[in-house]
Amino acid sequence: METSELIHQLLINVGEDPNREGLRKTPERVAKSYDFLLSGYRINPDDVVGDAIFHEECNHMIIVKDIEVYSLCEHHMLPFYGRCHIGYIPRGQVFGVSKLARLVDCFARRLQIQERLTQQIASYIKQKVDAEGVGVVMECHHLCMMMRGVEKQNSCMVTSAMLGSFLRSAATRNEFLRLIQRSNNS
Repeated sequence: METSELIHQLLINVGEDPNREGLRKTPERVAKSYDFLLSGYRINPDDVVGDAIFHEECNHMIIVKDIEVYSLCEHHMLPFYGRCHIGYIPRGQVFGVSKLARLVDCFARRLQIQERLTQQIASYIKQKVDAEGVGVVMECHHLCMMMRGVEKQNSCMVTSAMLGSFLRSAATRNEFLRLIQRSNNS
């Protein structure tokens, strides 16, 4: 059964008339929306990165912070959204900077839990460039917690994945965490 047919039936099941003016095209719009929001299932992260890994002899921390992230929780299929911060210490290979943001989207555009999403991003980065260490911190608001259930609108979930030197070295981890903090002036 096509997604639009399922949405048509859902509208009937909740007591709506899918033939009324405002809902006539809703099944097709929702199907198109889910096609985009869940496009990560059809995307291979290796294709996202492509040939945008460059040989560079640097061993300092590289950070991209405040990457917007949007995903759907696998438990309620409601959105969660927020920011992702990525840091890594390369061993001779660096990512093209936009590829890190695209990797976040690749993994986020699947039914997810934030904990897994954070780990998937960190693990992929570490493996792909054999990074000395990787840190990923994600701060997200979950509509499944805000709109229903406990209804806590100001709640924010923070997850982190630390691999390699970010896990072993408190100094490295603390440097990363300090650098991703927001200043009071911004």
